Amino acid sequence: MSSSSSGDVACLDADLLQLPELSPLDLNLKSNHQFAQHLFDHWLSLPDSNRLVTSLVNDVKAGIPLNVTTGNSSSPHATASSPLPSMFPAGSVPPLSPRSIPASPRITKQRTGLSNLSSSLKPVSEPLKELIPQFYFQNGRPVANELKEQSILRINQFFYGYPDGLQINEFKLVTKEICKLPSFFSTTLFKKIDVNGTGFVTRDAFVDYWINGNMLMLDIATQIFKILKQPDLKYLSQEDFKPLLRELLATHPGLEFLQGTPEFQERYAETVIYRIFYYMNRSGNGYLTLKELKRGNLIDAMQHADEEEDINKVLRYFSYEHFYVIYCKFWELDTDHDFIIDKENLIRYGNHALTYRIVDRIFSQIPRKFTSKVEGKMGYEDFVYFILAEEDKSSEPSLEYWFKCIDLDGNGILTRNEMQFFYEEQLHRMECMAQEPVLFEDILCQIIDMIFPENETYITLHDLKGCKLSGGVFNILFNLNKFMAFESRDPFLIRQERENPTLTEWDRFAHREYIRLSMEEDVEEASNGSAEPTSIFWTAMFTIQTMNEDLDGTCSRHPKFLQFSERTIPGPGLCVMEPRCQNDPRQPGSSEKIITFSAIYIWIGFLLASSGTP
Repeated sequence: MSSSSSGDVACLDADLLQLPELSPLDLNLKSNHQFAQHLFDHWLSLPDSNRLVTSLVNDVKAGIPLNVTTGNSSSPHATASSPLPSMFPAGSVPPLSPRSIPASPRITKQRTGLSNLSSSLKPVSEPLKELIPQFYFQNGRPVANELKEQSILRINQFFYGYPDGLQINEFKLVTKEICKLPSFFSTTLFKKIDVNGTGFVTRDAFVDYWINGNMLMLDIATQIFKILKQPDLKYLSQEDFKPLLRELLATHPGLEFLQGTPEFQERYAETVIYRIFYYMNRSGNGYLTLKELKRGNLIDAMQHADEEEDINKVLRYFSYEHFYVIYCKFWELDTDHDFIIDKENLIRYGNHALTYRIVDRIFSQIPRKFTSKVEGKMGYEDFVYFILAEEDKSSEPSLEYWFKCIDLDGNGILTRNEMQFFYEEQLHRMECMAQEPVLFEDILCQIIDMIFPENETYITLHDLKGCKLSGGVFNILFNLNKFMAFESRDPFLIRQERENPTLTEWDRFAHREYIRLSMEEDVEEASNGSAEPTSIFWTAMFTIQTMNEDLDGTCSRHPKFLQFSERTIPGPGLCVMEPRCQNDPRQPGSSEKIITFSAIYIWIGFLLASSGTP
């Protein structure tokens, strides 16, 4: 062997030779290094071993892949697992130990070096790559060919006979049947496609926007969001909803009577938009995101408004009666009719129901910044937020509104001192009204029993949102009228709430107030002699029917009917009772007069007589 080869071999690691694994009895060789070195030197001195090792070293230097073959093929014991020449005489090779036993604790050492250069020595199987189908598409999942063909076929049917395209008044059917959107989206969608303002939408332009633009595969909330929002923006503002409301006012049969009063059309549209943002825009920044749109119930309300001819049956957002109540309540407080109110105006709300301290917190703009440009004044939008929060304290926006008012230091918890600060004025008012005062210690125990907070030393917003009686807590602290009503716990009102669980506190309040306002308007017209007999008759019948529906066949005294009867007919309060209720244990005492429908006709005659009708 040459001197260079000998030097390389002398530096060779014995592990690189990949000799057969040793049995447990032969492991002593590794512990006796001198004997192992002597054994290796003896093996290396064999001519076949010398030639093989020299050839391997030269191949490595030349960069040739290794190809190790058996050095002693004549030996009957030469196997593929022992590629190097044997150091023992023929027939004296000891048996090899088992290669790998699953239960064997022996861990095979990972060898690196020369053995990794030849796949024939140690073949490695690369794992197969699993193909994961694409599951995210930035612009939505592509339209399937079959669905695309079906959609184009339907589009062709609607555009057949219109080579120049559809005009805006002909596009409504496409909006409703093809796009499955409410019909009052027609104008907005039409202008979204007709970017050049030609007044026509061609078949190709619609296919390019709805099919090729991948609008077909989006959910309805995302479709509406993309149609309404301005380009390059990721939110909806109040201005984006105004075109929808204008078309709704122009086309809905339940709003036709407003077409002669554009001022009230504008107020109605503003009120609907304010209500939408009150409930939907939970961040309160005036920017409605796609996430907020999907989380709310606005889409269902829009579809309901499109299908229902009586707009007053759409209780969510679009009811005209609800708008009427909000606007009239604001008009009653705005004595100078400059469309802004101050503290003194608001303190009269609900027959002076609120305390001065809570009104001060509202006008300090703690729960919400005013949109009014006049300092210290509340605008109509601010009032809409206030009345929705005041009359429906079971909703989350209301709880957040009043929680900010009571949280004086803004640390996110209501402490005993903060609640006592607001209740002190309530206690003083009860004493002035000769009511039996309730000490704050007793009130605090009652509040804790109502809320069951996680920590009894303070109340968090999370505690309030998890309790159905949270609204009563705020009434206790700053609304005396509702506090006294809560303490009395009228069983008939409780029964009505249980029978109509889908109605919110706001729905019930708006229903009662609309009856009161409509009756007051009729009485005023009757006293002035300007009311039509027919209108008086049907208004009275409507009022009777509404009261009976609200009473649900019971003979409990309806508060709005009592208020009206005290104005028109002297004597104690009256109640409506059907004959089947005469033995009802819930009927009023003997000191009260009970009238049937015959007495109601007398009441109608009184209205007719007041109007000067013979």
